[in-house]
Amino acid sequence: MGARPSRRRLPADQPIALDALPPELLVQVLSHVPPRALVTRCRAVCRAWRDVVDGPTVWLLQLARDRSAEGRALYAVAQRCPPNNEDEEFPLCALARYCLRAPLGRNLIFNSCGEQGFRGWEVEHGGNGWAVEKNLTLVPGAPSQTCFVTSFQWCFKRQLVDLVMEGMWQELLDSAQIEICVADWWGARENCGCIYRLRVRLLDVYEHEVVKFSASPNPVLQWTERGCRQVSHVFTNFGKGIRYVSFEQYGRDTRSWVGHYGALVTHSSVRVRVRLS
Repeated sequence: MGARPSRRRLPADQPIALDALPPELLVQVLSHVPPRALVTRCRAVCRAWRDVVDGPTVWLLQLARDRSAEGRALYAVAQRCPPNNEDEEFPLCALARYCLRAPLGRNLIFNSCGEQGFRGWEVEHGGNGWAVEKNLTLVPGAPSQTCFVTSFQWCFKRQLVDLVMEGMWQELLDSAQIEICVADWWGARENCGCIYRLRVRLLDVYEHEVVKFSASPNPVLQWTERGCRQVSHVFTNFGKGIRYVSFEQYGRDTRSWVGHYGALVTHSSVRVRVRLS
């Protein structure tokens, strides 16, 4: 019988350690890691990895992979208007914050329907004050079918949105390529009329007003209608220096009834988008 063939193992290739990669290849590899893992895990590995995560290149590569129309527009603006990373207010570079927070298209208003009570809102109570109730009718797209309800005297509610804290950077806001879209749903009970007011102000870093939008719809009369309708506005070409959005709501009933029969407000939103044209 013939001899049995030899089964000698060929020597295995030695794995290549990531820290042995040239810097430009390391950046390419790390750019495929999800943003949160980049910050919480990769940044702590060593000084070389920390320098990559703290630099803009790895984040620009992540932005470049979004091939949607808005993604391509944002990437072009980011190259033309890169952030100044000398801001000591935040520990991470601006592009890292942007990729982590993903602010474009996201509703920047917290607790927009009252599903968490009054958390996130500055509230002034008039009459019997604000309350949170279930919606009388379905509000399309709302994360919760609940609403804030006003009383027989003016009730006021405000939320201040910090656009930089939410992930934008100042040079991007100043680029004239950003639009800020605001919207609110409001309505009345069928058995009681109401008055509603909305004011949205864009503020600078010192919280000084730069531009504002106000809506004062006609009061809803008793026994005329029920349910909610939307009011909206888009801020564009608002100049430089915008840092905050102050979203302010007012409401009361028209009959001065004890209880909560005034304006219903819900599904408030502040969304940022890149102008495509």
